[in-house]
Amino acid sequence: MAAFQTTPWRLISWILGIMCISLLATLGILLKNCSDCCSCQERWIGYQCNCYFISNELKTWADSKDFCISKNSSLLQIQNEDELQHFMKYSKNFYWIGLSYSEEHHTWLWENGSAVSPNLFPFPQTANPKNCIAYSPSNSILDEDCQGENRYICKQQLT
Repeated sequence: MAAFQTTPWRLISWILGIMCISLLATLGILLKNCSDCCSCQERWIGYQCNCYFISNELKTWADSKDFCISKNSSLLQIQNEDELQHFMKYSKNFYWIGLSYSEEHHTWLWENGSAVSPNLFPFPQTANPKNCIAYSPSNSILDEDCQGENRYICKQQLT
């Protein structure tokens, strides 16, 4: 009689064991997919399948752009207001971003040629087209001489 009482428990334990193994395998697959999405170089910050390099050194806008290109990235192109707020909210520095004036189109464009969203940040009407744009995580921008030196942010899109 004791043999019959343990048989259902063995069956239940086998079923639970198989379920646990299946769940662990699924979790492993999900974690692998997530880490592949946000696998960034050393000293880069991963966020929403993008990698960001926030410099501590000062460079001109052109040298900053060249550095980013050498790292298979570009100067930051901001997609939305809160893109960087979670990891830069306490920064007081200004950073070069990938925004410059296009003489051909008579407007400010991102490095990839796309237009700046008009509601992204307050853009100064008096911005000098010969200058480059520096961004502060407090959601403000400055137009500054491109030969001046600032910190910079590179962005590498992984998706």
